[in-house]
Amino acid sequence: MQIDVTKTFKNTSGKVLDFLVDSMFEFVDQEFLPSQSKFGPVDELGGEVAVTSGIRGKIPDDFPEGIYIRNGPNPLFGGLKSTRSVLGQSSHLWIEGEGMLHALYFSRDGDVSDGGWTVHYNNRHVETETFKLEKQRNKLSFLPAIGGDLPAILSAYLLNLLRFGKVNKYLSNTNVFEHSGKFYSIAENHIPQEIDIITLETLGNWDVSGAWNRPFTSHPKGCRAPGSEELVILGVDAVKPFMEIGIISGIELIHKVDLKLNRCSLCHELGVTERYNVIMDFPLTLELNRLVNGGPVQGDADSVRWFKVEPNCTFHIINSFEDGDEVVVWACKAPDSVIPGPDMALNQFGWLPRKLKPTSTSQENDFSPDELNIQGGEVNERYLTGKRLSMDFPMINGAFSGYKNGYGYAQVVDSVASSASGMLKYSGLAKLHFEEPAEVSLEIKVETHMFEENSFCSGASFVPNRRGLEEDDGWVITFVHNEDTNISQVYMIDTKKFSSEPVAQITLPCRVPYGFHGAFIPISSST
Repeated sequence: MQIDVTKTFKNTSGKVLDFLVDSMFEFVDQEFLPSQSKFGPVDELGGEVAVTSGIRGKIPDDFPEGIYIRNGPNPLFGGLKSTRSVLGQSSHLWIEGEGMLHALYFSRDGDVSDGGWTVHYNNRHVETETFKLEKQRNKLSFLPAIGGDLPAILSAYLLNLLRFGKVNKYLSNTNVFEHSGKFYSIAENHIPQEIDIITLETLGNWDVSGAWNRPFTSHPKGCRAPGSEELVILGVDAVKPFMEIGIISGIELIHKVDLKLNRCSLCHELGVTERYNVIMDFPLTLELNRLVNGGPVQGDADSVRWFKVEPNCTFHIINSFEDGDEVVVWACKAPDSVIPGPDMALNQFGWLPRKLKPTSTSQENDFSPDELNIQGGEVNERYLTGKRLSMDFPMINGAFSGYKNGYGYAQVVDSVASSASGMLKYSGLAKLHFEEPAEVSLEIKVETHMFEENSFCSGASFVPNRRGLEEDDGWVITFVHNEDTNISQVYMIDTKKFSSEPVAQITLPCRVPYGFHGAFIPISSST
């Protein structure tokens, strides 16, 4: 009889560590305020549900068949938890919940002029490795390690690493993207997970044939070089190399370069033009020492050109393109970090730092569309819309990504509701006319589509008219939740009649928690 000593030791040490954690740490619920309850998790439906009977208005004849899908946090076991121990307390942020996909399927069934549309809804968790681990154990296992007391945070990191080989969970809760006919869910603390877009089943990790072993940006971009079908990706990490950029062609990584940064800048999105990649190196960094102490043309690192701008946090780029010898970047800029540090108070479930929590509508807004014009080493910055409206989660007609565009769209922040809940809420949508000035200022024209009181959206996406010829011929589609009625719907808004009533409102069979990015995938590209 042979005994596998290594396996026996691992099993024994694992049981000892589990006993240590169970003895020292108590998991407690992170309580929701009433204004935060609609961020809370929901159960999986277990399959598609028909929602055709809940349609108010009419799905347009020229709307394409396809899938509207959105990602967002949906924590296991009833919600986020904090821990208490002799070492202090530690907690999660709302943005750390495991990912759940919410999908609405549009298919034609007969004559659409007679209302011949079939619509189904489904939701499902993204089953990452750590999701499966905790689900198999049927209990919370990873210790929260973002906010709280420093000894508790450091011990959580160490114990998670010793027990599971990972300092924190893989969440996959931020975005959904398509590349080379396959579909992926992503959050940039890990590599993507491939998804069956029809069943929402998680098919496994995508490490680009073993060539990419680091976090993966939530917003990869297609190369804009003529004839290219390549994907530009970015990866940041808390250890060297701090930032790498890569290019994927099909399923192969054909180019990877260390940009040789001397710090980890939490770059959430990159811009891509015909000749350049635009990287936002803003002063929101991940630094292990600070944690411990409490506080399409391929190039290499030498080809990077740096431009100084006013300090800010720019998580989302509207578009970037070349205008002659000049590079133009349109983005949503905030004056301060939008993520609190590890010293946030445990009784603050919200994730907005104090400087980004306005208390009245008269206060200057946080996110405003901004323009950077870069030429000859110089940078010119200007607010496109002033600071009257705060906006984020921008989108455009995807055919114009990397090229000069005339229109953009964004979610409008409700500053008062966001301040009350401590988490961003979006009470409307905006249409930006980049080539049309406002009537009474030097800013650009902005149209708005505001929802009824106490209604907020997430995951808005632009859907082009399948027979349209103009850039702004299409619809913005978005999940909307009414907190007074507790009803979740999907709105379809005609972008040619942006301020008018939605052309269709589709009532869903269950609540859809507020989340992050959405996408519309035509059926022709998903089969």
